[in-house]
Amino acid sequence: MSQPTRALGASELGRWAWGQLTSMRTALLLLFLLALATIPGSMIPQQSASPISVLDFKRANPFWDRIFEPLGFYDIYTSPGFSAVYLLLFISLIGCILPRIAKYFRAVRKPPPALPARVERLPVSESGAVGAAGPALDRAEKWLAARRYRTRRSPDGVSAERGYSREAGNLVFHVSLVFILLGMAWSNLWGYHGSVVVVEGRGFANVITQFDDFTAGGLLDTDSLEPFSVDINTFTAEFETGEVQRGAARRFDADVTLHDAAGSRDELLTVNEPLLTSGGTQVNLIGHGYAPSFTVRDGNGDVAFSGPVVFLPQDGNFASIGVIKVPDARPYRLAFEAYFFPTAVLGEQGPQSVFPDALSPEVYLNAWMGEPGVETGIPESIYTLNTDELTQIEGDGGEVLSARMLPGAGFALPDGLGSISFDGWQRWVKLQVSETPGNAMMLISLAIGVAGLCVSLYVRPRRLFVRIADGTATAGGLDRADAASGLEEQVADLLQVTVGGTADPIGSGHREDSGHNVPGHTDSGHAGGAPGARRKETHDAV
Repeated sequence: MSQPTRALGASELGRWAWGQLTSMRTALLLLFLLALATIPGSMIPQQSASPISVLDFKRANPFWDRIFEPLGFYDIYTSPGFSAVYLLLFISLIGCILPRIAKYFRAVRKPPPALPARVERLPVSESGAVGAAGPALDRAEKWLAARRYRTRRSPDGVSAERGYSREAGNLVFHVSLVFILLGMAWSNLWGYHGSVVVVEGRGFANVITQFDDFTAGGLLDTDSLEPFSVDINTFTAEFETGEVQRGAARRFDADVTLHDAAGSRDELLTVNEPLLTSGGTQVNLIGHGYAPSFTVRDGNGDVAFSGPVVFLPQDGNFASIGVIKVPDARPYRLAFEAYFFPTAVLGEQGPQSVFPDALSPEVYLNAWMGEPGVETGIPESIYTLNTDELTQIEGDGGEVLSARMLPGAGFALPDGLGSISFDGWQRWVKLQVSETPGNAMMLISLAIGVAGLCVSLYVRPRRLFVRIADGTATAGGLDRADAASGLEEQVADLLQVTVGGTADPIGSGHREDSGHNVPGHTDSGHAGGAPGARRKETHDAV
């Protein structure tokens, strides 16, 4: 008669759940889920990395946007699901590691295992005649200690073991994973990164209002960002002018002045060499482009706008698009859509740039007008023009007004609406400012973890035994991990030393590690062999 089933109590259910969470199977499953979650994160634009790319993706893929938006695919790395898997993996690793550390320290404090009763049944064993047992065991124990074996002496023989550092390396590797996860969490919760476009000759201060886009950790106080500023003095861009790889980038660097708590100093900012402030904030150069300068006069003859305008490059030859907004023009506000071509050529397909450097720059633009708008305080993009309340200006023949201008040129708008001139051009740079406080922890943990993994892979735990009974010495050994070369040779050398002969000298290491012969030693015999027959047997592990 079967026993009735009993529901698990709260403590029993808790122990079962903890055992399931800290099992190796669960840890591997969580690692797989974490890797699986990174696939859409690497293929779909992420809001935290590039909000503009997300908007472009939504406009280009409305069908997929209706699927991805509810699932949170634009914020994979900050989604509750990803955070839950991350946290569970963290707990699972700690739950796996702590019992193993305690078990390892108990094993280290224990002496090597007791001498087996049947040494000859070990995977590798050899026997030979021996004289007095005491001196023979003394020689064996000394030989084993010289090869970093821990020994355990008994009246009948010696047990020895080495390779404890293999498990230590394995534990160090897993502990380093925990600290890598901690470093990532530290950076994600208290770190930030943002980007800003700065025109040559201007500067940037590290306050949140000056960023073009900004992403911060949930626990970061944005009012306490490190106080510093960067002035972009000059920016230099050079391109290949030869026939081979014409137009390829050769040099991008900016001469800047950094003002921080350590004072003011001139620095050279390049693509692969970021600035590091005294407080640990990193400033990277991640992009550049052109900022043509314009002067716009309104219908009253007043200067309504003057200065550089950031244009966004559209191709490898830096053909760029920009918008000039003049909301203060009177009696009508003005706006212009413009194209800048650094090395302009007018062909059958229209104007285009044939080289990324500004060898013969030109601007093509059209104009818009409208009634003065009401200030709403709602921000809008400086790179796009909302034409809902604007009217495109037409020329004398009723066609859309368009103009082609060289540096220093200008033209007047019809009906006395005003004028615009193309004064020249400057360059702009895009800076990424970031603070990731956990990076040092992750780097150090990664280096320590790799070292621990190497130890775990290359150290081979091994046990050797020698027993003396009835004038016969039997030496045997086994590898506790994967089969390694040199076990048969070490067993043979241990027996040779025990019976009173000589073995492979300390430090040669050839036979022990690779199994090759060394001078003065052969597979068929040993120098100074002891009397009595030797027997080598190979058995299955017992």
